[in-house]
Amino acid sequence: MWTAVVLGSIIVGGYAAYAMWATAAVRDGAALWPFVLAAPLVYFALPFAFTCIWMAFGWWWRAQAPTDVALSFRHKLRLFGHEFASLAQSPLRMTFYWLLRDPPPAPADLPVLLVHGIGCNAGVWWGMRRDLAARGIAPVYTMSYGPPLASIELFADQLAEKIAGIRAATGAGQIVIVTHSMGGLVARAYLRRYGGAHVRRLITLGAPHQGSRHAWMMFGAPLAQMRPDNAFLVRLNADTERAAGVPVVSLWSWHDSMVTPQTSSRLTWAENIVIAGVAHNALLNDRGVWDRVAGEIRKAQTKEPRSVDALRASTAN
Repeated sequence: MWTAVVLGSIIVGGYAAYAMWATAAVRDGAALWPFVLAAPLVYFALPFAFTCIWMAFGWWWRAQAPTDVALSFRHKLRLFGHEFASLAQSPLRMTFYWLLRDPPPAPADLPVLLVHGIGCNAGVWWGMRRDLAARGIAPVYTMSYGPPLASIELFADQLAEKIAGIRAATGAGQIVIVTHSMGGLVARAYLRRYGGAHVRRLITLGAPHQGSRHAWMMFGAPLAQMRPDNAFLVRLNADTERAAGVPVVSLWSWHDSMVTPQTSSRLTWAENIVIAGVAHNALLNDRGVWDRVAGEIRKAQTKEPRSVDALRASTAN
């Protein structure tokens, strides 16, 4: 709700101010048509600026990538354009996130839950959720946690409530969790606190598992928890976190524009799927990423659910 209200206010307030300025200028004798043609720029200016900023720092703090993932100039333009398009469509999607309703209660074997990153809400999953539905993967749930600057531990508690609600609505023993950005840390904090009995597989997209230098550019409790080598991440990445017994897949890009260095998304004890040519927010809207996520969900569907006794045995070992 918080994100939608803020974004809606910015969009409406920005256009109201622009309309007042244009009206005053036309009254003073200016032509109307330049203001009409320039109206879309009012909306796209902020996403364009943020794309430039994030990608500039993403390059400045980049990890040393292998030569075989180096991009040509044309592919660099595509990288920028795809990231800009993803950022540009996010405000409207997040403003109207409430239209993205959960499925009605019905029995299901393995529901999927999509968990967003910092400063966002469920609206960022419009594209991927539609793609999963087209592939016959269902039911797919989303959640919006908050307030935006609360701690990751609080978000983990909200995730626990959501998982309990999904299990009650579907009768499912376990679910698959797909996350983007900080959502991966929220899911891992959940596993650390509540265990993995109700999670078949965790798939993280561009998660700052080892932190991100970008987190120093902003303020708030969750940003502090995403700074490299902070106490929260040290605890989360301790060996005891593996005891949840949940297979974790970390999908990350050599050209991530917000997780820096990009190798911070790598988990040595998890399955890492490495891609190139896709920036941070574009991970949500890339068809190649959708293919890989769907493939990982299919793998989870073929696995037998783990019993609580089996989880206890894996923890003891």
